[in-house]
Amino acid sequence: MRRTPVRNLLLVAVVTAVAGWLVVRALEGTGTYLPPVSWVVDVAIVALALAVLWAGWTVRAYQKGRRPGLDAIRAARTFVLAKAAALTGALLAGWYGAQVLVTLPDLAIEPRRERAVAAGVAVACAVVLAVAGLVAERFCQLPPRDGNDERDGATREDPETPGASTTA
Repeated sequence: MRRTPVRNLLLVAVVTAVAGWLVVRALEGTGTYLPPVSWVVDVAIVALALAVLWAGWTVRAYQKGRRPGLDAIRAARTFVLAKAAALTGALLAGWYGAQVLVTLPDLAIEPRRERAVAAGVAVACAVVLAVAGLVAERFCQLPPRDGNDERDGATREDPETPGASTTA
């Protein structure tokens, strides 16, 4: 598996922000306003980011020899979880970013300003989740082999990063 390119996450965030902006504008045009982002959302996103980092850290500790044993399936699942966290962080950043963009023209109005700040904090938390996913992916990356021996198929060279092997 290959690590997630940052440009893909940026593209996902921008496309989601544009689509979200269109949806929120259409809803507000009909008189339907989304509720403000709750602080519970922020706590949940940050807690998920910490859990992903912790899972990635256990794989890294095994690779460094500080952990006696680790199931290969668990390491692969951690890598997939990290990829999912990075993508989810990008999606959430785009969605909450759209809510910030919709409220920007009305910042002089107190409730709209509060809504923009709450959504802005959620964007920051979503970016933390995406970065945590990228870092955990990096933790799960296998070190390059000395001879780059590919006979057993356990590792493959990553075409995007010369000399770097990825988890299988």
